[in-house]
Amino acid sequence: MVLASDWLAFHADRTPEKLAMIDQHTGRRFTYGEMNERVGRLAAYLQGAWGVVSGDRVAILAKNCSEYFEFQFACVKLGAMMLPLNWRLAVPELLFILNDAKAKGIVYDADFSGHIPLLQADSTAKLALRIDFGQAPLDEHPAYDDAIAHTHDVVTMNPKTTHDVPMTIMYTAGTTGNPKGVLITHGMTFWNMANITTPTALSYESVHYVVLPTFHTGGLNLYANPVFHHGGTNIIARQYDPGVTLQTLNDANLGVTHFFGVPAIYLFLSQHPDFESANLNHIKSWGCGGAPMPVALLKTYADKGLIVQLGFGMTETSPTVFLIDKRRALEKPASVGKPLLHTRVRVVNDALEDMPPGQVGEVLVGGPNITPGYWRRDKANAETFVTDDTGTRWIRSGDAGMIDDDGCIYIVDRYKDMYISGGENVYPAEVEQVIFGIEGVADVGVIGVPHERWGETGLALVVKKTGSDVSENAILEMCKQKLARFKVPSSVLFIEELPRNAAGKILKRTLREQYVGEKSKIVD
Repeated sequence: MVLASDWLAFHADRTPEKLAMIDQHTGRRFTYGEMNERVGRLAAYLQGAWGVVSGDRVAILAKNCSEYFEFQFACVKLGAMMLPLNWRLAVPELLFILNDAKAKGIVYDADFSGHIPLLQADSTAKLALRIDFGQAPLDEHPAYDDAIAHTHDVVTMNPKTTHDVPMTIMYTAGTTGNPKGVLITHGMTFWNMANITTPTALSYESVHYVVLPTFHTGGLNLYANPVFHHGGTNIIARQYDPGVTLQTLNDANLGVTHFFGVPAIYLFLSQHPDFESANLNHIKSWGCGGAPMPVALLKTYADKGLIVQLGFGMTETSPTVFLIDKRRALEKPASVGKPLLHTRVRVVNDALEDMPPGQVGEVLVGGPNITPGYWRRDKANAETFVTDDTGTRWIRSGDAGMIDDDGCIYIVDRYKDMYISGGENVYPAEVEQVIFGIEGVADVGVIGVPHERWGETGLALVVKKTGSDVSENAILEMCKQKLARFKVPSSVLFIEELPRNAAGKILKRTLREQYVGEKSKIVD
């Protein structure tokens, strides 16, 4: 049994004047002393007014803000589970999550005041606290800052809390069926910090710019929570904006040292008119995950002297499993490298036998960073977790991977996105890499669609760069030069924008729903 630590209290005692976070939207700044005081008071309010006790689930529905992290650490002190809600979801989807988790109450951003009466009426979450951002109250619920100001008690962390205690319950995107609540423990959060620190050189002096949504594991743990563990500074953007991001990264007074984004964020940043002239060489670490990074996009950054380290992880792995080292980032741009220090990875066949180099199998992950399971999902737990002959517990990632002779791993694609053409497996990510490298292509997603002869074939959905005249024929000809015949798409459709989730992943199911019918009778 390993006891958990109160990171904020530690830094508040040793370096109380050190800047902990800057809320970019409001301009407010908090030292570790101030943040720990506010968190302790918020915990006391939730304990007194809401009756929150260890093990309770309490939700937050908000865009990125300093209050998000205060709320997280208040839950830590109470031993409660923070339930981050995706603000992009519709009310019925939010209701499912609140009721499945049996949430006690909701802290909410005033922008979502319209949702609260419906959520309170039809869920277990009957208590609410409103984050105002300075505007006039829009409803009768107590204001967040008032609750802190009028609470004089301060809660300290339960000294008996262990690494096995869940601190967050985070619902997956639910690409098929209803979403599942992933239990994220104190230990998982700690081991993610330990895994990510060395390859990114995080330290007490680090300044990280948080742009990923904080309802997602990336927004919380890449690298905001590790930075809080080290006593560094987090600058919190309300939402990602390419222009604001470039200004922030350029600002010498802010001194940003670390940045993490998904491929879509890097793509949109590179397409901003100020990107070419921006001086970004002072940033020590550029991390990327959530989806495959096009090699052509990696080269765009490399041409500016910026090495983007590609990684891989899951909500269920807290999340970091890989982050390729800088010396291999350009040598093997399609690889995520080797597993990080405190995690283990295998690539296996259906019988859980290890695959030899060069052959595709499913990626299994094991180690102290693995979730104990899904909330109230016995069937999913039985299907997702396996134990080998040595007694080691592994999670089945659902991702297809391959190991090279050097031991580096390539995430080929999601198994569910694979399609079979003429009896051959086709992984869309491989086709997308080729198309993305074509001049004039801004973005691309490939899906399998029915084919009268081959069973399935590829349909490329392409977004053109502004002013580009790239044609379907040019794209298909390049694919024929670079790919085996069965991998070449049968057709190309040009569209305005690709649908993506909060992690920046292309929503292939949405594309299939929109376009499979349109191309359902493709013939040569």
